[in-house]
Amino acid sequence: MTGRLLVVGDSLTYHGPTGPELVTDPRLWPQRVGRALGRDVDLLARQGWTARDAWWALTKDPVAWSVLLPRADVLVLAVGGMDALPASLPTYLREGIPYLRPAPLRRRARRAFRAAHPHLVRASGGRLRALPQVATDHYLSRVVAGARYYRPDLRVVALTPSPWRTTDHPVHRTHEPSVRAARAWAQREGVALVELDPVVQPALDAGLGNPDGLHWGWSTHDGVAQAVIAALAPAAIA
Repeated sequence: MTGRLLVVGDSLTYHGPTGPELVTDPRLWPQRVGRALGRDVDLLARQGWTARDAWWALTKDPVAWSVLLPRADVLVLAVGGMDALPASLPTYLREGIPYLRPAPLRRRARRAFRAAHPHLVRASGGRLRALPQVATDHYLSRVVAGARYYRPDLRVVALTPSPWRTTDHPVHRTHEPSVRAARAWAQREGVALVELDPVVQPALDAGLGNPDGLHWGWSTHDGVAQAVIAALAPAAIA
Protein backbone atom coordinates (compact mmCIF):
# COMPACT_ATOMS: atom_id res chain seq x y z
CA MET A 1 0.00 0.00 0.00
CA THR A 2 1.48 3.34 -1.02
CA GLY A 3 0.45 6.80 0.11
CA ARG A 4 -2.67 7.82 1.98
CA LEU A 5 -6.01 9.35 1.12
CA LEU A 6 -6.91 12.54 2.96
CA VAL A 7 -10.59 13.50 2.88
CA VAL A 8 -11.55 16.94 4.19
CA GLY A 9 -15.30 17.14 4.51
CA ASP A 10 -18.50 17.69 6.42
CA SER A 11 -21.02 15.27 7.93
CA LEU A 12 -21.78 13.74 4.51
CA THR A 13 -18.48 11.87 4.88
CA TYR A 14 -19.49 9.98 8.02
CA HIS A 15 -23.32 10.04 8.26
CA GLY A 16 -25.34 7.10 7.00
CA PRO A 17 -29.09 6.54 6.65
CA THR A 18 -29.68 6.56 10.41
CA GLY A 19 -27.07 8.97 11.72
CA PRO A 20 -23.31 9.34 12.26
CA GLU A 21 -21.13 6.24 12.01
CA LEU A 22 -17.59 5.41 13.04
CA VAL A 23 -15.34 6.98 10.42
CA THR A 24 -13.79 3.55 9.84
CA ASP A 25 -17.14 2.06 8.79
CA PRO A 26 -16.46 0.30 5.47
CA ARG A 27 -19.84 1.39 4.07
CA LEU A 28 -18.90 5.08 4.09
CA TRP A 29 -17.77 6.48 0.75
CA PRO A 30 -14.29 7.61 1.94
CA GLN A 31 -13.53 4.06 3.09
CA ARG A 32 -14.84 2.62 -0.17
CA VAL A 33 -12.54 4.96 -2.11
CA GLY A 34 -9.59 4.08 0.10
CA ARG A 35 -10.06 0.35 -0.50
CA ALA A 36 -10.30 0.85 -4.27
CA LEU A 37 -7.13 2.96 -4.33
CA GLY A 38 -5.24 0.69 -1.95
CA ARG A 39 -4.79 3.46 0.60
CA ASP A 40 -5.52 4.06 4.24
CA VAL A 41 -7.91 6.95 4.86
CA ASP A 42 -7.43 10.02 7.01
CA LEU A 43 -10.67 11.94 7.55
CA LEU A 44 -10.76 15.55 8.70
CA ALA A 45 -14.44 16.45 9.05
CA ARG A 46 -17.13 17.85 11.27
CA GLN A 47 -20.86 18.45 11.00
CA GLY A 48 -21.70 21.66 9.16
CA TRP A 49 -18.15 22.42 8.06
CA THR A 50 -17.79 24.97 5.29
CA ALA A 51 -14.75 25.70 3.12
CA ARG A 52 -13.68 28.25 5.72
CA ASP A 53 -13.79 25.63 8.46
CA ALA A 54 -11.68 23.32 6.29
CA TRP A 55 -9.04 26.01 5.88
CA TRP A 56 -9.03 26.71 9.61
CA ALA A 57 -8.69 22.99 10.38
CA LEU A 58 -5.77 22.50 8.01
CA THR A 59 -3.91 25.55 9.32
CA LYS A 60 -4.76 25.56 13.04
CA ASP A 61 -4.60 21.85 13.83
CA PRO A 62 -0.91 20.84 14.08
CA VAL A 63 -1.77 17.21 13.39
CA ALA A 64 -3.46 18.26 10.14
CA TRP A 65 -0.62 20.38 8.74
CA SER A 66 2.32 18.44 10.18
CA VAL A 67 1.10 14.83 9.83
CA LEU A 68 -2.01 14.31 7.72
CA LEU A 69 -1.31 16.66 4.83
CA PRO A 70 2.39 15.90 4.26
CA ARG A 71 1.80 12.15 4.07
CA ALA A 72 -1.21 12.32 1.74
CA ASP A 73 -0.80 11.74 -1.98
CA VAL A 74 -4.52 11.99 -2.75
CA LEU A 75 -6.73 14.79 -1.39
CA VAL A 76 -10.53 14.83 -1.67
CA LEU A 77 -12.20 18.16 -0.87
CA ALA A 78 -15.71 17.24 0.23
CA VAL A 79 -16.57 20.70 1.55
CA GLY A 80 -18.49 23.58 0.02
CA GLY A 81 -21.93 22.00 0.04
CA MET A 82 -22.91 23.30 3.47
CA ASP A 83 -21.79 26.77 2.34
CA ALA A 84 -24.65 26.87 -0.16
CA LEU A 85 -27.42 25.95 2.29
CA PRO A 86 -29.86 28.84 2.83
CA ALA A 87 -29.30 30.54 6.17
CA SER A 88 -31.67 32.47 8.41
CA LEU A 89 -29.04 34.24 10.50
CA PRO A 90 -25.49 35.45 9.88
CA THR A 91 -22.92 32.83 10.84
CA TYR A 92 -21.55 34.76 13.83
CA LEU A 93 -25.01 34.86 15.42
CA ARG A 94 -25.88 31.24 14.66
CA GLU A 95 -22.53 29.92 15.87
CA GLY A 96 -22.77 32.02 19.00
CA ILE A 97 -25.77 30.15 20.41
CA PRO A 98 -23.67 27.36 22.04
CA TYR A 99 -21.78 30.02 24.01
CA LEU A 100 -24.88 31.44 25.69
CA ARG A 101 -25.10 31.12 29.46
CA PRO A 102 -26.83 30.03 31.61
CA ALA A 103 -27.79 26.67 30.13
CA PRO A 104 -31.60 27.22 30.22
CA LEU A 105 -31.16 30.38 28.12
CA ARG A 106 -29.01 28.48 25.64
CA ARG A 107 -31.58 25.72 25.30
CA ARG A 108 -34.43 28.20 24.79
CA ALA A 109 -32.42 30.09 22.18
CA ARG A 110 -31.58 26.86 20.33
CA ARG A 111 -35.22 25.73 20.30
CA ALA A 112 -36.37 29.14 19.11
CA PHE A 113 -33.79 29.20 16.33
CA ARG A 114 -34.69 25.73 15.09
CA ALA A 115 -38.39 26.55 15.08
CA ALA A 116 -37.96 29.88 13.31
CA HIS A 117 -35.26 28.91 10.82
CA PRO A 118 -37.44 27.38 8.05
CA HIS A 119 -39.90 30.26 8.21
CA LEU A 120 -37.12 32.85 8.04
CA VAL A 121 -35.57 31.06 5.06
CA ARG A 122 -38.90 31.09 3.22
CA ALA A 123 -39.48 34.75 4.09
CA SER A 124 -36.06 35.73 2.73
CA GLY A 125 -36.38 33.51 -0.33
CA GLY A 126 -33.13 31.79 0.61
CA ARG A 127 -31.05 34.81 -0.34
CA LEU A 128 -28.67 34.42 2.60
CA ARG A 129 -26.18 31.55 2.24
CA ALA A 130 -24.32 29.89 5.10
CA LEU A 131 -21.16 31.25 3.44
CA PRO A 132 -21.02 33.60 0.44
CA GLN A 133 -19.82 32.01 -2.80
CA VAL A 134 -16.85 34.37 -3.07
CA ALA A 135 -15.70 33.24 0.38
CA THR A 136 -16.20 29.57 -0.51
CA ASP A 137 -14.03 29.94 -3.61
CA HIS A 138 -11.41 31.91 -1.67
CA TYR A 139 -10.99 29.35 1.08
CA LEU A 140 -11.04 26.36 -1.27
CA SER A 141 -8.28 28.00 -3.30
CA ARG A 142 -6.24 28.58 -0.17
CA VAL A 143 -6.65 24.93 0.81
CA VAL A 144 -5.47 23.75 -2.61
CA ALA A 145 -2.52 26.16 -2.67
CA GLY A 146 -1.45 25.12 0.82
CA ALA A 147 -1.78 21.42 0.04
CA ARG A 148 0.24 21.74 -3.15
CA TYR A 149 2.94 23.61 -1.25
CA TYR A 150 3.50 20.53 0.90
CA ARG A 151 2.93 18.02 -1.89
CA PRO A 152 3.43 19.49 -5.39
CA ASP A 153 2.50 16.12 -6.92
CA LEU A 154 -0.70 15.80 -4.88
CA ARG A 155 -3.76 14.57 -6.75
CA VAL A 156 -6.78 16.71 -5.81
CA VAL A 157 -10.45 16.06 -6.47
CA ALA A 158 -13.40 18.11 -5.25
CA LEU A 159 -17.13 17.42 -4.95
CA THR A 160 -19.90 19.70 -6.11
CA PRO A 161 -22.50 20.75 -3.53
CA SER A 162 -25.01 18.00 -2.90
CA PRO A 163 -28.74 18.48 -3.50
CA TRP A 164 -31.07 18.21 -0.51
CA ARG A 165 -34.72 17.82 0.34
CA THR A 166 -35.32 18.81 3.94
CA THR A 167 -37.83 20.97 5.75
CA ASP A 168 -34.97 22.67 7.59
CA HIS A 169 -33.81 24.20 4.29
CA PRO A 170 -37.02 24.57 2.27
CA VAL A 171 -35.60 26.87 -0.43
CA HIS A 172 -33.27 25.57 -3.16
CA ARG A 173 -32.40 28.68 -5.16
CA THR A 174 -28.75 28.55 -4.03
CA HIS A 175 -28.06 25.05 -5.30
CA GLU A 176 -27.72 25.40 -9.06
CA PRO A 177 -25.63 28.61 -8.86
CA SER A 178 -23.32 26.93 -6.36
CA VAL A 179 -22.82 23.94 -8.68
CA ARG A 180 -21.98 26.25 -11.58
CA ALA A 181 -19.56 28.13 -9.35
CA ALA A 182 -17.90 24.88 -8.32
CA ARG A 183 -17.34 23.96 -11.96
CA ALA A 184 -15.77 27.33 -12.70
CA TRP A 185 -13.58 27.16 -9.60
CA ALA A 186 -12.35 23.64 -10.37
CA GLN A 187 -11.43 24.65 -13.91
CA ARG A 188 -9.47 27.66 -12.66
CA GLU A 189 -7.59 25.61 -10.07
CA GLY A 190 -6.98 22.54 -12.22
CA VAL A 191 -8.89 20.29 -9.84
CA ALA A 192 -10.87 17.22 -10.91
CA LEU A 193 -14.55 17.59 -10.06
CA VAL A 194 -17.16 15.01 -9.09
CA GLU A 195 -20.76 15.95 -9.93
CA LEU A 196 -23.03 14.84 -7.08
CA ASP A 197 -26.43 15.66 -8.56
CA PRO A 198 -26.55 12.63 -10.90
CA VAL A 199 -25.74 10.35 -7.95
CA VAL A 200 -27.71 11.95 -5.12
CA GLN A 201 -30.83 13.35 -6.80
CA PRO A 202 -32.29 9.98 -7.89
CA ALA A 203 -32.10 8.77 -4.29
CA LEU A 204 -33.85 11.91 -3.07
CA ASP A 205 -36.56 11.49 -5.70
CA ALA A 206 -37.07 7.88 -4.60
CA GLY A 207 -37.29 8.82 -0.93
CA LEU A 208 -34.15 6.89 -0.05
CA GLY A 209 -31.36 7.92 2.28
CA ASN A 210 -31.51 9.54 5.68
CA PRO A 211 -34.99 10.77 6.69
CA ASP A 212 -33.47 14.20 7.38
CA GLY A 213 -33.32 14.74 3.60
CA LEU A 214 -29.72 15.90 3.79
CA HIS A 215 -27.56 12.85 4.49
CA TRP A 216 -27.24 9.75 2.34
CA GLY A 217 -28.15 6.10 2.30
CA TRP A 218 -25.64 3.35 1.65
CA SER A 219 -26.43 3.07 -2.05
CA THR A 220 -25.62 6.76 -2.43
CA HIS A 221 -22.38 6.32 -0.51
CA ASP A 222 -21.48 3.59 -2.98
CA GLY A 223 -22.39 5.78 -5.96
CA VAL A 224 -20.37 8.72 -4.66
CA ALA A 225 -17.40 6.44 -4.04
CA GLN A 226 -17.54 5.12 -7.59
CA ALA A 227 -17.67 8.67 -8.96
CA VAL A 228 -14.66 9.75 -6.89
CA ILE A 229 -12.72 6.65 -7.94
CA ALA A 230 -13.49 7.36 -11.59
CA ALA A 231 -12.28 10.97 -11.20
CA LEU A 232 -8.99 9.79 -9.73
CA ALA A 233 -8.32 6.75 -11.90
CA PRO A 234 -6.07 5.62 -13.36
CA ALA A 235 -3.22 7.90 -12.33
CA ALA A 236 -3.99 7.86 -8.59
CA ILE A 237 -4.06 4.07 -8.38
CA ALA A 238 -0.46 2.92 -8.01
